[in-house]
Amino acid sequence: MNKYKILIGYVLFSFIWILVTDNVLVTINISKEALLVFQNIKGFIFVLITSIFIYYLVLKREAYKTEKQEKTKLSLLINSMVDFVNFKDGEGRWTRANDFALRLFQIENVNYIGKKDSELAEYTEFYADALRYCETSDEQAWLEGKPSRCIEIIPMPDGTTKTFDTIKIPSFYENGSRKELVVMGRDVTEKVEAEKKLAESEQRYKSLFEFNPELVYMINLDGKLTDVNEHFVRFTGFEKGKFINKSVLPLIASKDHSRVREAFNSVIYQHTPWINEEIELIQKDRSVKVLRCTSMPMIINDKTVGIIGYAVDITKEKETELLLLKSEKLSVVGELAASVAHEIRNPLTSLKGFVQMLQADSTKNKHYYNIMLDELERINIISSELLVLAKPQKIQFQKININHLLADVQQLLKSEANLYGVTLDVEVNTSIPLIDCEPNQLKQLFINIIKNSIEASANYVTVTVGMANNQSIDITFKDNGCGIDEDRLQHLGEPFYSMKEKGTGLGLTVSYRIVEFHKGKISFKSVVNKGTEVNVLLPTTKP
Repeated sequence: MNKYKILIGYVLFSFIWILVTDNVLVTINISKEALLVFQNIKGFIFVLITSIFIYYLVLKREAYKTEKQEKTKLSLLINSMVDFVNFKDGEGRWTRANDFALRLFQIENVNYIGKKDSELAEYTEFYADALRYCETSDEQAWLEGKPSRCIEIIPMPDGTTKTFDTIKIPSFYENGSRKELVVMGRDVTEKVEAEKKLAESEQRYKSLFEFNPELVYMINLDGKLTDVNEHFVRFTGFEKGKFINKSVLPLIASKDHSRVREAFNSVIYQHTPWINEEIELIQKDRSVKVLRCTSMPMIINDKTVGIIGYAVDITKEKETELLLLKSEKLSVVGELAASVAHEIRNPLTSLKGFVQMLQADSTKNKHYYNIMLDELERINIISSELLVLAKPQKIQFQKININHLLADVQQLLKSEANLYGVTLDVEVNTSIPLIDCEPNQLKQLFINIIKNSIEASANYVTVTVGMANNQSIDITFKDNGCGIDEDRLQHLGEPFYSMKEKGTGLGLTVSYRIVEFHKGKISFKSVVNKGTEVNVLLPTTKP
C-alpha cells in the first residue's frame, strides 16, 4: 500500500513541478539566454530530485528484500521448532506465531495478526478460556518486567492435557512503554509424566526398602555395603553408618566367610541368585543370630552395579527346631528309660531283700550294710528318675538345707575323687535359707555334675553356694579339667550326646530335666584346657 502512495506522490510532484516552473517562466520577462539557463537549472534540479527518489526506492527495495529474507528465516525457524512460539505487541495483539501455536489453539485458518487473545477466543470454543487466561498471565509478565517462567496446563480435545514450560520475555522502548512480548512454551508432558513415574517408583522403592519388615541391603562391586534399612540396628546392634562403604564380613561368622565370597562372585559375575541360604551373624554383644539370606544382582541399563538382598532372622525358628529335635529324642529316651527302669527294679528288689536279711542275721559290718542299703535305695531312686524321662511325675517338695545335701554328695563321691586324684572341696554357707526341693533329685543333679568334672581330668573341683538374689540360690561347680569346646556346649543336655568313651549322654539330660522341674536354670561356661564352670540357680520357695 505504501509503495503505491509513493508512486502517486512522485507523479503528482512531477506534474506540479513542470506546470509551476513553466508558468513562472512565461510570466517572467527575461532574455532567451537567461531562460535557457533557468531551463537547464530546472532540469538539473528535476534530475537530482528524481535520482534521489530512485535511490531511495532502490534502498527501500533492498531493505525490503533483506527484511523479507529475515522474516522468511524467522518463519522457517519458529515453524521448525517443536515449541509454542508467539510474538505480541505492547498491547497484546498477535504479530507472529508458528504453526505449532496455531494448531494448538485450533486457529490455523484465522487471520490472527493484530488480534488479542480474547478476540481469538471467539474463534475456538474449546480453547476460549485458555486464551483468555493468557492475557492474565501476560499482564503478570509485563508487571515483572523481566523474563519469567511458569508451568501452563493446556487441555486436549481427547480429554488429556499437555504441560508446557512457558517463558515470557517482555521488551520495552527507551521511554519505558511496552514494545513486544515473546512467548515460548515447550511441551514437557512426557518429561513431567516420566518424573511422576520416577517419583512413584522411588516411593515404591522407599516403601520396599525402608518399611520392609526384614533387613534389606545393597552391596557394590567392591563388596562394600552401600545402603541398608533401619533394621540393621536391630539385627546387629550397630548403627548403620558404622558399616556404610565397608565390608560386612566382620559381622559374619568366620566359618561362613568362604560361602559368602563364593556367593558374591556367583551373583555378580554369573547372575545366579543366592536364595534362602543360612549364615550366622555376630552381633555387637558377640551373640549369634541365624539369618536366611537371599541376594540378587542389581542391574541398571543392562549393567551389573551391585547386589540387593534381604535377610530374615530365623534364630527363634532354629531354636524351635532344636527343641523339637530334643523332644523327639526325649520321647525315644523316655520309652527306653521306662523299660530299663522296670528291668532294674526287679533284681534291685532281690538285692535289697538279701542285704536286709544279712543285716538282721549279723551285728558285724553294720555300717557297711547301711551304706549298701543307702546305695541300693539311690539306685532305686535313679531308676525312678529314668521314669521321669518317660512320664512326668508328681514331686514331693521338702524344706532342705543345701549344705547338707552337698555334704552327703561329697561323702558319696569322696572315694571316687581320691581314686582319680581329684580334690573335692565344698564350701559351706550357713547364711543361706532352706530351700523347697525334692532332695533325691538334687542329689542326683549334683552327683552328675561333679562326676563329669572328675572324669574331665580335673585336679580339683570346688563347690560354692551363695544367694543370686533374695529368691534364688546360686550353686557354682568349678574345675580345672580339659574343658568343653564351643560346638559341644551347644549340644549339652541332648540325649545320647556324649564325648565320653562309655557315656550315654543321659546324665545331663536327666540333670536338665531336674532343674526344669525345680523351675531353675543351669548354664555352662568352659574354656578348652582351662576348665569348666557350671551355675545352677534354684528358687528358694516352691515354684
